Order: sequence, then C-alpha cells, then structure tokens
Amino acid sequence: MEGIDTIKDEDVELSLIKDVPHSFAKGNLIMPLRKEDGVLLAAVADEKGILALLELSKRLGLKPLPLSASPGVIIDAINRFYGKMGSAEEVMDNITGEDLSSVATEFEKPRDILELTEEAPIIRLLNALLQQAVKERASDIHIEPYEKELDVRLRVDGILHRVLSSPKIIQDALISRVKIMANLDIAEKRLPQDGRIRLLIGGRDIDIRVSIVPTSFGERAVLRLLDRKQGLIGLWEVGLNKDDESHLEDLLKRTNGILLVTGPTGSGKTTTLYAALNRIHTEEKNIITVEDPVEYQLKGIGQIHVNPKIGLTFASGLRSILRQDPDVIMVGEIRDFETAEIAIQASLTGHLVLSTLHTNDAPSAITRLLDMGVEPFLVASSLIGIFAQRLVRVICPYCKESYELSDAEQAYLLNSSPSPLKGEGKACPASQSEAGGGGDSSLYLYRGKGCDRCKGKGYIGRTGIFELLIIDNEIRHMVTGKIDSQSIKNVAISRGMKTLMSDGIKKVLQGITTLEEVLRVTQKDTIEI
Repeated sequence: MEGIDTIKDEDVELSLIKDVPHSFAKGNLIMPLRKEDGVLLAAVADEKGILALLELSKRLGLKPLPLSASPGVIIDAINRFYGKMGSAEEVMDNITGEDLSSVATEFEKPRDILELTEEAPIIRLLNALLQQAVKERASDIHIEPYEKELDVRLRVDGILHRVLSSPKIIQDALISRVKIMANLDIAEKRLPQDGRIRLLIGGRDIDIRVSIVPTSFGERAVLRLLDRKQGLIGLWEVGLNKDDESHLEDLLKRTNGILLVTGPTGSGKTTTLYAALNRIHTEEKNIITVEDPVEYQLKGIGQIHVNPKIGLTFASGLRSILRQDPDVIMVGEIRDFETAEIAIQASLTGHLVLSTLHTNDAPSAITRLLDMGVEPFLVASSLIGIFAQRLVRVICPYCKESYELSDAEQAYLLNSSPSPLKGEGKACPASQSEAGGGGDSSLYLYRGKGCDRCKGKGYIGRTGIFELLIIDNEIRHMVTGKIDSQSIKNVAISRGMKTLMSDGIKKVLQGITTLEEVLRVTQKDTIEI
C-alpha cells in the first residue's frame, strides 16, 4: 500500500467529503481524497480504515484505493477540510420549512428536547455557525431576533457582518439549543442568563461565553469565542513599540503601586493584562487574580471568578486575596469606590496591583477615580502608570498595495501635532520609487485592495495602539491639586508621552494599518478621506 506524508489542498475533492460524515471519517481514521476513473482514493491509518474504505467505496459504487498515512496526518486533514464545509447559509438551504416547524414544536416541550439526535436541523445549523465563526476568526456570534426574521452576525477584527438571515420560526429552537449547550434554564425567557460552553471545533479547544437577554421580539444571544491555545501572548505581540515596552517592563518590576489599563469594551485590555502577568510570573511570586469572568487559565496563577449572586464581588474577592499573602494582584475591573479603595490600600501596603478602567484615554482614568470618591492624595500616592489602548485592523499582507495620499489625508497629517510629515515623517512606508512615482515628491501609504484571503475587506487580524502615562512627581502634584485631565495630558505630551493618535499614525507610516482605521477608533469626528 502506497504511503503519503502530507495531504495538500489540491489532493482533496471537497464535493466528495460531503458524502462522508465527519464522525465516520474521524472514528475510522480515514480521509477521502478524490475520485479518479471510477476509483476512490482515501488516506487510511490502519486496517479499520481499510474496512471503512471498502464500505464507503461500495456505497458510492467505486473501486477502493487506500493510501497509507499516519494518524496525525489524517486527523489534521480532517480538521482542515471538514472545517471548509457547511457554512450556516448552506445548512439553511438544506433545511426545509417542515423540518423547522417540527423542531420548533419539539423545543416548546422541554421533556422532549434531549431526544433530538445530532441530525436535527437546528443542531446542524448551530454547529455550522460555530464552525464558520472559528474559520473566520470571529470573536463573537450575535443571534438577533426581529419582527419577521432572525439575523446572525459575526464580529471579525472588531467589525460586525451578517452571515445569515433566516425565518423567525427557528428563533426559539436555536436559542433553546444554545441554552442546552450552556446549561441554562430553557423555560426562563423573561430574565437575562449567562453561561459557558466548552467545545472542540476542528481540533481547537474553544471556550464560549454565552449571554442571553430578553428583547421585545424574543431572546437575543451573544456568544463570545475564546481560543484557549491562542489566548496567551507576550507583551511584544500586542503591538507595543520598543520605548513603551521598556517603560512598561520597568513598571512591572515595581513591588507596589497600581498600574491601570484603560479603554472601551473590546479594546484588548484583558489580553494586555494577561501578557503582563505572563512576563512577571516566576516561581518566587504569588500572583492572584479576581476576574469576571476568568477568560483564560494561567498556569501557576490563582484565579478567582466573581459571583455576585453569592456575594463574591470584586471588592469581597480582593479582601480575601489580601489574606493569601500575594505579591501581585490583578483585579479584572475597578467599577466602584469600594473596589478602588481596597485596591489602593493593597498597593500602599506593598503589593503591585494591575487592573482596568473604562476611560477614553490615560489621563481620564485619574478623573474617573476621583469621580468615584477616592481622595486625590490616595490616587497620587498609589498610581504608578496608566496604559490606554485601542485595537486597529492590520492591512492584509496578501493584497497590500501602495497609494498616493489624497489632499485631505495630507492636510490632516500636516495639521497633526506634531506632524508626522515634517522631518521624520517624510520617510513614508512607500517611497515614490516603490510606487513608480519617478522623481515627484508625492507621498504614499499602504492599504489592502481586497482579496479572497481577507474576504474583500483589505484587513486580516488586529494590533494595538497605545498611550502610556507614567505618574512622576510633577503629575502627582497636579493630581493632588485636582488639575483637569487635559492639562495633565498636555504636560505628559511635553514630557514625551505618545498619544493614541500619534502611535496610530506611526503605525500608518510603517504600513501596518490605515489612517482611516486609526481615525475610526481614536476619534468620533472623522474627516472625509
């Protein structure tokens, strides 16, 4: 029997694997490849796979031709190629109205729910949605009911796009299926519910946070997907420039004080905190976190999941942590005066405290703490640094092209303070020689033209833009004197602080992202480009 070491895209006929169930292929370690002149070629790992091939070829009316491959090669191929099949729209096309009515009726009778087989249409639909979300690197799935239809949108690289618009009749069945997987109460439709699902999708360990809320047109569900293997990254991978990374590492070496990471929901604050904890974690340090929820498990670090229903809040969890002899404490978010007060007391008694706040920029975090009721002298004496961040989409490397700046773009960059086009700014990522501009003085940037790899969007993946405010003696005096955040920001900039906008424009000039993308996340009033 001929052997193969790898299975490439061109080796596999995708239309063929539609006829072979995923469970059959994985259970028998057989990967169907293609049909040639009445012969069925398939990779098999052992005798069980050969017997499965005989059965399959007989059913398809073909002659079998087994090719030997290792189990690892076959499993990898099954995960890759079956992951390309069965988008949510394809599944919906195969589901008839009669099937949907039947399944929806069954979901109205809780006693019969668990009798549904894996072949039930609604199960296949949800599985296809989850599979498509993982394939497209989506962070969230939104299941949204409206008056006459049910929409499903995926958030990819921070942007939502619709992948399915289906008949409203499947709404209750689909939401009930989500509830079953998340161990929620399917009979409760009036109150919000939260749960978790853990799945293997295409060989990847995916943790899913489920939030269900009632709306005027029925229950709405949002599923946040967390890839447990990809969750832990280093500080150098979040997009920090060398200077900020060096300053941040200096702050993380401190034995006491509070380091805050700020930004809106979905700006990557938790990822940055995890990266920071990974950097400072050693056997000699006792690190404990209190989070809502615990998104990724960190080896060697004690993590507490808050549960307000039983009285375990950030504040009560933080009090308990202080009795655990910690060196470093991470609080998922400072939401109220009580949590802020305990965190400050912890920092003043010899603990390094990491936490997050929802503010627009770094200096605004000071105002936010003061608004909570924290005394200015406590804020000044405990804070050591504030780190603001946003996520911007990265230009697709497969369709990246240079283009000449428009008049509006040039005017905006020239009027920026400091202007990146004066002095150092003339070293734009695409020179006129690269862009074929000859000897003219035109300036060029990069953008994504749109291709199959990025699904026409021009972007793949995201990186961070940052603003690091280091609390020195001058800033402390300003905090104690209740000076406004804008004045603090102006002083910090004069002392070398890079703002979110300036860090973003630097990444534009480096060809990492686009000016349009930086403006989208850093200011509300964008210019027409």
